[in-house]
Amino acid sequence: MCIPAAVPIPVDLFISKKHPGLNGDLGFADSQGNIVFKVNFDKLSKSSSKRVLLDASGNPLITVFRDGKGSWQGFKGSDSREDLIFRVNRTVKKLTRTELEVFLVGEISRESTPDFKMKGFAFQRSCTIYRSDSIVAQTSLMYKLHQIYAGRSKFRLTIFPGSVDHSLIASLIVIFLYGQ
Repeated sequence: MCIPAAVPIPVDLFISKKHPGLNGDLGFADSQGNIVFKVNFDKLSKSSSKRVLLDASGNPLITVFRDGKGSWQGFKGSDSREDLIFRVNRTVKKLTRTELEVFLVGEISRESTPDFKMKGFAFQRSCTIYRSDSIVAQTSLMYKLHQIYAGRSKFRLTIFPGSVDHSLIASLIVIFLYGQ
């Protein structure tokens, strides 16, 4: 299922490793339970620095590599490091707060000005992505009525209307929550 970049209402995707048929990989499902994106973690090594965002059919969309301490790079497609899309640098890493800056490659902006900023607390599955002063996307735990503690294994990603590619947002969320 392909989701257009400019949708008039916010889009909710539900993130979990427990979606049927994923075999432990991370999945992004729509409100109907259909897998929109899935993430393959390199299972050969626990400390692997590679994440691949796939579409519902298993085609690679974005491959993310850890470039250094707190730094990531995202490339279009699968294993090649040829078509760079974005760079991510960690600016703050504290016990209860992480902040990342995202620089899109090819955007007309100064090198020192990030295109997006990400702020949150990965342990609580809390992340907000900003473009300037606007919220682009946000994650939150799945609370239920009369529930004191919300499990961290399934949570919601809300992507707000705008011109941001949903696969880019999904790959940034994977870096924020699973790349630390």
